[in-house]
Amino acid sequence: MAAEAKRLKLETDKSTDNLTDDSLIHFLNWCEKVGVVISPKVYVNKKGTVSDYGMLAREDIEEGEVLFTVPRSAVLYQNTTAIHSMLEKEKEILDSQSGWVPLLLSLLYEVTNSESHWKPYFSLWPDFCFLNHPMFWSEGERQRLLSGTSILEAVHKDIVNIQHEYNTIVLPFMKSHPEFFDPQKHTLELYQKLVAFVMAYSFQEPLKEEEEDEKDPNPPMMVPVADLLNHVANHNANLEYASGCLKMVCVRAIHRGEEVFNTYGELANWQLLHMYGFAEPFPTNTNDAVDIQMMTVFKAALQAAKTEEEQNLVHEKWHLLCQLEMVGEEGAFVIGQSEVLTEEELHTTLKVLTMSVEDFTEFKESEGWEEEDEDACTLSHNKIQKLKPSWKQLLHSSILLTLQAFSSDLEADKCLINDQKAYRGLSKIEKYALHVRYGQKMLLHKLLQLSSC
Repeated sequence: MAAEAKRLKLETDKSTDNLTDDSLIHFLNWCEKVGVVISPKVYVNKKGTVSDYGMLAREDIEEGEVLFTVPRSAVLYQNTTAIHSMLEKEKEILDSQSGWVPLLLSLLYEVTNSESHWKPYFSLWPDFCFLNHPMFWSEGERQRLLSGTSILEAVHKDIVNIQHEYNTIVLPFMKSHPEFFDPQKHTLELYQKLVAFVMAYSFQEPLKEEEEDEKDPNPPMMVPVADLLNHVANHNANLEYASGCLKMVCVRAIHRGEEVFNTYGELANWQLLHMYGFAEPFPTNTNDAVDIQMMTVFKAALQAAKTEEEQNLVHEKWHLLCQLEMVGEEGAFVIGQSEVLTEEELHTTLKVLTMSVEDFTEFKESEGWEEEDEDACTLSHNKIQKLKPSWKQLLHSSILLTLQAFSSDLEADKCLINDQKAYRGLSKIEKYALHVRYGQKMLLHKLLQLSSC
């Protein structure tokens, strides 16, 4: 049973956290007024954290202790904003692919309202200039630093979707409510920053198991204090959802002076950089992974086909794989640290694309159904070495094509990481991009060795 946190105590003595940040002091005072309860064993500061604001342990903390509690009334989303009645009344016209529009309209209103109840909360994020998401990089920076990764396509989709959502849903809604919104102030630029803010700092309460098939996902929400915690894969705290509040609970012992880390999920570095604007230094992210685009494997199979007849057969095989929903034009095979995370899809794709004409004919007649040992489909890194030579060759060629998409080779990135002077001269985004690229290339080169015939 989790131990309850005590009422927030602001420390200003020189022995511990010595608060001199006016915005943080005002925010913590606001937290106390709205019922946020923070354990005296932790404190918020910028010093001693991996990035910007974070939470640190003032004393040793045992597993199960509550670090802080946030009442649901202090959580910001469409039901707690000052314009909640209007949003609820017109919720049908605010429906969107992202599902975020009601929260984003709430943020647009509250961020620009000088009398907002949430003003002390927003004072921690002045102008949202801290956002390092690749969507805010120049096109040249993205191409130079991120070519070969899945981030380029993800960012392109984000920008297109944000512009469409703003122009077709948000802008017409704001124009119909001039008493609350002004398009000259509530611009597309601000909207894009708030989308990134929600991507990086919001929380989404999971549905109960019995609700998963019946209800839409819960809307995202901003959780003060919880969103100050930084992330690492090997985290030591986790947010729990109760009926009247949210609690951050210690999940393993934290020693005095250590930072408290939440987890944003089992995310690869490219996903962290895309959605949260940072990446973990190589090799600390145990969830790091690399994508091999499904169309790259198709391309490798076509290149191996020597005649028009063989190429037609590859097209026919690919069409069947699409019908079986094993592949798609925008899909990717995901390779983790020790195994293929999309093992069924990759196993079936390698098998079908390397089948003889006779085997493929039989496979089609059985409509893609074959009795197969479940263990045979598992693709740990060690098992890749034991694949059929034709499978390994196709995988090997696909990896080579994937590596060609990067703008630099593995050795160049390795030199940057190992040269401390050169590494210190990199900007923050250059360092993040370097760790994304290097981690992916290391995985790809490992797979190259495993798939060598």
